[in-house]
Amino acid sequence: MPKYIFITGGVVSSLGKGVASASIGRLLESRGLKITLQKMDPYINVDPGTMNPYQHGEVYVTDDGTETDLDLGHYERFTSIVTNRDNNITTGKIYDSVIRKEREGSYLGSTVQVVPHITDEIKEGIRRVSRGRNLDVVICEVGGTVGDIESLPFLEAIRQFRLEAGRGNAINIHLTLVPYIRAAGELKTKPTQHSVGKLREIGLQPEILLCRTEKPLSKKLKEKIALFCNVLPDAVIEARDVPDIYQIPLVFRNQGLDDLIIRLLELKVEKGHDLKSWEEQVVRPALNPAHGPVKIAVVGKYIELQDAYKSIYEAIRHGGIANDSRVEIKRVESERLESRGAEALLKGVNGILVPGGFGNRGIEGKIKAIRYAREQGIPYLGICLGMQCAVIEFARNVLGLAKANSTEFDSNTPHPVISLLAQQRKVKKLGGTMRLGAQPCQLKKGTLARQVYRESKVQERHRHRYEFNSGYRDSFAKGGMVVSGYLPGKRLVEIVELTNHPWFIGCQFHPELKSKPDRCAPLFRGFVKAALERSQQQAGGSAVHPESFGSVRPEPGRRTNVAQDRLVEGRTEPAAAS
Repeated sequence: MPKYIFITGGVVSSLGKGVASASIGRLLESRGLKITLQKMDPYINVDPGTMNPYQHGEVYVTDDGTETDLDLGHYERFTSIVTNRDNNITTGKIYDSVIRKEREGSYLGSTVQVVPHITDEIKEGIRRVSRGRNLDVVICEVGGTVGDIESLPFLEAIRQFRLEAGRGNAINIHLTLVPYIRAAGELKTKPTQHSVGKLREIGLQPEILLCRTEKPLSKKLKEKIALFCNVLPDAVIEARDVPDIYQIPLVFRNQGLDDLIIRLLELKVEKGHDLKSWEEQVVRPALNPAHGPVKIAVVGKYIELQDAYKSIYEAIRHGGIANDSRVEIKRVESERLESRGAEALLKGVNGILVPGGFGNRGIEGKIKAIRYAREQGIPYLGICLGMQCAVIEFARNVLGLAKANSTEFDSNTPHPVISLLAQQRKVKKLGGTMRLGAQPCQLKKGTLARQVYRESKVQERHRHRYEFNSGYRDSFAKGGMVVSGYLPGKRLVEIVELTNHPWFIGCQFHPELKSKPDRCAPLFRGFVKAALERSQQQAGGSAVHPESFGSVRPEPGRRTNVAQDRLVEGRTEPAAAS
């Protein structure tokens, strides 16, 4: 039986429970322990798949095709675990399971209640995530804030679980806020005291407090918090704001958090800290890169919310870490491009990325950004919808198919270069019905995609309903946009690239979902490298003239510009494990 850590949050939301949980996971892995992490979300949606990104942020997709909370992205980026459907529990999933059991007669006529039926189902979900994994520790993060009515069944289930597990087998770590009042020049502990008091009313006594603060906590202040929250003084851990989130495992290590957890859970470990590679390969290049800055524009429709493209931004940063360069991300609202034009908003950037999304709002702005990248020779990476928009732009402005479009945006387009998957045409329910999860992609020899991946076949995660219309494949190839990756067997198009451009790739899948700070996704590593090269060329006055990248139509597979040939063929990519 594994040991359990339950992580709760108080005072306000968005304190960083996901990053704190992931950092604890990394810290315990550094001590040789086998761990997994689980997120318990109190919303009644079965999963976040149909939720607006402005309300929930990005949807993180696992290998098995489950649409989950974005915190699972933190878990995978910070640790070695691969999550699945059992790593995310929601109120919707719990109630759906209980109601189905009731309809099947599983409760033998009993009145179905929150206690014991709902709480028992939650406890079963907690146990299920560790089955067959031979784990030492399971870290369970409870979404929301203590005091919210939605999270009460989860907290009650945790209270029962801890009682059943027994002393030394489960602990509660509570993340709270110690605000700094500038007018008084003081840190205030009262919100933390109230938050812990509320938790204790529910029947949970935290063993460890993580105190989020922008100022250092003095010894006297820690002793005060410990006294009024009924914890030991060395269990009051300072979670101060840091320049980079990848420092947090080191911050926790320096305060002895891992030793404290090991002691409380009576764990046996045979080695000390092993975070040297994390420090050297992640934290050092993140804080003190040798090159840069590299300016990357992300052109999207949910730009106002940081969490809407969380994995995209992190993968770009991973590309910077892999290339030992500082990356500056410029967030560009695609609708603004429609009125102001690409030159006004994108001039001076070294790379352009268009991420995924749904619906036709801002589409024409994305297409303008892609045309600007293509004609100016700016490295471009299009992901999912970003690939589809690249196909539309190329069809309109290179192949002369002026009304080319996706059937998602114009069902009557005479040139449906992007169309609905055949198996999607009869789908009525929106939740969990897209093409989801990890699927193979075969890479063609002699292409940029094959060069970047250094493999003939890869597995990447999908989340979409529309695809490249293969009926246009030959005409696109003649114009200079070739298919460089496809789904074996079904021959669905996975990657397209331009043959007469320094670096231009669109992929139907989401490579950002598998990127880690110490193992960057190959497409992001190559994209940032190409952007860095462009930045260095411009700084040295040797940039390739943009007229070379207009609507030239080379033979398929042939690069028409010698200078571009050197840029692509002369590029050497680091090994995937580096």
